[in-house]
Amino acid sequence: MSEQQPTSDAASGEPETTEDRELRETLGTGLGTAQEHLEQRGGFFPFGITLLNDGELRIVFVTPGEPDEDGHVDAGQMLADLHELLRQGRDGYRAAAIVSDVSLPEHGSDGIHGTAEHRDGGVRAAVIPYTPTPEGFTFGAMEPDTHVPSIWVD
Repeated sequence: MSEQQPTSDAASGEPETTEDRELRETLGTGLGTAQEHLEQRGGFFPFGITLLNDGELRIVFVTPGEPDEDGHVDAGQMLADLHELLRQGRDGYRAAAIVSDVSLPEHGSDGIHGTAEHRDGGVRAAVIPYTPTPEGFTFGAMEPDTHVPSIWVD
């Protein structure tokens, strides 16, 4: 069996740790899934991605509450429910991400926001601005964002 060599983090030139790779993989899967949902369905509800202890990635959904009188679902409550669900199951995960649709006033558009946390303490967050077009959606460049851990905290 050959030993795996660490890959290099292109931004810093430092070797990429397993934690960094797992955060990147979990967050990237979530952001990519959100882009697919936008392109195929025109939108998406908040959802989670978990990297199980055995290395399998899984998508996690929560059921939206009843729409209000204007037909809007409480996405904030869905995010709270996702956080709670992921906190309850965190012993079975190496990493978890939460992805949601956000408004980006500084861009004059909406965006896909993703946060990822690793059980060893690492965090990563990003946003991808997007705008609807007659042909579908145009996605901007992914931008790093800040995130305060909320899953592996007590």
